[in-house]
Parts: sequence; C-alpha cells; structure tokens
Amino acid sequence: MKEVRFTDQAIEEMHKHLVASYPHEGCGFFYGKIGDRKEVVEIREVENQNKTNPERIFEIAPIDYVKAERYAIENDLDLIGVYHSHPDHPAVPSPTDLKFAQPNFSYVIVSIVKGEVAATSSWTLNESNKFIQEPVFDNVEKQITNL
Repeated sequence: MKEVRFTDQAIEEMHKHLVASYPHEGCGFFYGKIGDRKEVVEIREVENQNKTNPERIFEIAPIDYVKAERYAIENDLDLIGVYHSHPDHPAVPSPTDLKFAQPNFSYVIVSIVKGEVAATSSWTLNESNKFIQEPVFDNVEKQITNL
C-alpha cells in the first residue's frame, strides 16, 4: 500500500472546500503523480449531485468523471482519487462509499464536526474488495491521518 502525500496548498484547499460545504457532504477529485507514493498536488471541486440527502450521501455525475480524466490527461497528471466529507461523522468509509468505490482509486474522507475539520483519512480497495486504510501525510513528512 502506498502513502498519500498532499502539498500544503492541496490539503488546505480541500479542507476549506469541505468546511464550506458543511452541513452537506462536499466532494471532488485529487491529482498528482503516482510513483513510490501518491503525490497530491491539486484538487478540483465538483458539485454533490445528491439532492435528496446531501447531508449523508454524495454523488458525482458520470460526466464529472469524464471531465476529471480529461483534465488529468491534458495536464500530465494522474487522477489519484476522490475526496469527500462526512459531516458530524467519523472519517471512515460507509456502506454507500464501498458500494460505489472503484479499484486503484484512493478515497480521502474528511470528518467535519460542527463546521471544523476533525479527521482526515484515505482508503483504497484491496483484492477482496474491502477498504484498507492508507497513510496520509502533508509535504513536510507530518502524518495527518488522525482517526
């Protein structure tokens, strides 16, 4: 399993977006380079398409996935994964998260409690189609996974 490492700017933008989305789930994509580790250099917000229960479920439109892949190719980046928030819930995958997860993607989940970042974690699917946790770091080697 590879660690996920964010630049300061990318983690700050992601956290800012998810705090602003509270009490709804915010979501987006993150990009960078995959080598010995997953180096995240950029995030891009997308609109949560879930209109019936946006406080508990996020949905990304299929066209947004197409646009994300195109953006990665055009900018010589790897589409590393999807991020989203869990308002007033832990930063652990839900059954809905597992239902829509794809292999080879990282899924960063940020717990937002009372409008503030409480925890950040990253998950990926193993060969048995179960989530396993990936270590998350900022760019100064400080581990930020804090469940």
